[in-house]
Amino acid sequence: MHDVLINTKILVKNNEIADQNRKLLKEKGIFAVNLMSSPGSGKTSIIEKTIALLKDRVKITVVVGDIQTDLDAQRIAKHGIPVRQINTGRSCHLDAHMIQHTLPWIFEQGETDLLIIENVGNMACPAEYDLGEDLKVTVMSVTEGDDKPLKYPALFRTSRYLLINKVDLLSHTNFNMEKARQNALAINPELKIIETSCTDETGIAEWVDSILNTGDTK
Repeated sequence: MHDVLINTKILVKNNEIADQNRKLLKEKGIFAVNLMSSPGSGKTSIIEKTIALLKDRVKITVVVGDIQTDLDAQRIAKHGIPVRQINTGRSCHLDAHMIQHTLPWIFEQGETDLLIIENVGNMACPAEYDLGEDLKVTVMSVTEGDDKPLKYPALFRTSRYLLINKVDLLSHTNFNMEKARQNALAINPELKIIETSCTDETGIAEWVDSILNTGDTK
């Protein structure tokens, strides 16, 4: 019971900071997307494809969360986009306090229309922590099991979009697309599902249009 109370207090404080983050981002006209997934699902590649299609239309800033290294941030920086690495150490997720400390740097980049936050690769912890984002997005790949929504329901329940990535590899796996869709919608009937591939760019344009239409960043 003591651990439950401590965890509850942590989440309450986190949500208070997240609300402050959201207010400040809104005041600056910044639409924030929180991208969550297991490791290796292709989050960084999706961000790179998103940048390629949007960078001439909107001003993008990226924050990357990793337990260690800045390898993903280095990839994104090659696209000429402002990117800030947050190393979480032993923590398996970003939290609102970490984003709060990053806001001054974000605002220093000048006008930003779209903030993409790449959360730590983990399907459990990130779902519990509001960062102050406008949109939560889950990425899963066909190289994972189609039962992931059932195993990690909180992640799918809190997201508005689900990107089922690496569909170019579908024929090489035993992943059942229909079952994956059914499992995800059983958890969250309002979930919008887009099948994507960063190799042949399936669904990437649809995903980018979804950001523009949802965030009104045009």
